Amino acid sequence: MFIPVEATPPSFKGFTLILPAIAVGNVGQLAVDLIVSTLSMKRVGYMHTDCLVPMAGPNPYATSAEDAGELHTTAEVYTDAEKKLAALQIRSPIIQSRSRKFRKLLVSWIKASEFSRTVVLSSSHAYQRDDQQLKGTLLRYLVTPAMQKVSGPALTELGWMEMEKLTPFPGMVEAEPRLSVPGGGITKGLFTDGCQEELCLAVVLVFCSEGDNVPDAFTLVNHLNDWLLLVDSDKRGPQKWKVPGSWKLLFGNSHPPSIF
Repeated sequence: MFIPVEATPPSFKGFTLILPAIAVGNVGQLAVDLIVSTLSMKRVGYMHTDCLVPMAGPNPYATSAEDAGELHTTAEVYTDAEKKLAALQIRSPIIQSRSRKFRKLLVSWIKASEFSRTVVLSSSHAYQRDDQQLKGTLLRYLVTPAMQKVSGPALTELGWMEMEKLTPFPGMVEAEPRLSVPGGGITKGLFTDGCQEELCLAVVLVFCSEGDNVPDAFTLVNHLNDWLLLVDSDKRGPQKWKVPGSWKLLFGNSHPPSIF
């Protein structure tokens, strides 16, 4: 599944892996863009799989004309060796009938690579929140039992809110609450797989709506930074995260003046 770009495969042992879930507003992907761009992370390989819609394009993190013409693909892995940080950026939708297969491939690669912990950045429909989820912040988290042992106390100290389990139908108090992440794509399935496989995995998500989700990405990445300390604490504002040049095309070209 993972193909290195150099002859010698990189070692991910002890690294923290950050990856997005393809979810509402693409917030996780936008957040990973900010992390890769800000830390100037190095591309070390890509994922070869038939589970994603194939695509290719120019370098989304180009900083000069020389590297703008580099060919980039659907899913690529970037690293910051100094921070022992890896990021998997996924740029196209998961083929619905192969969602389970893709989750299994991810879990297998995570285990084989010996990442110390995995963080999934995701989002969920704001309009489908339960009454109890209307209180407090729009941010939530989930941790597997393995991650709870390692980072549970730190997240509690930060005052983070855990994702609530909800009853299938509001008001049915006799029904057993269950985890629901509407609009979250593979978030719930990957989290469940992580629990079963005893992965050290966390999900950090934000409730949002479709539209201009750039502010949601900044909210999510600043929240994550409180825990992982990716950038200095005095550099967390939008002006301190480096926006990649590819974001200029998020909404396509502007309207032609001739229509008026």
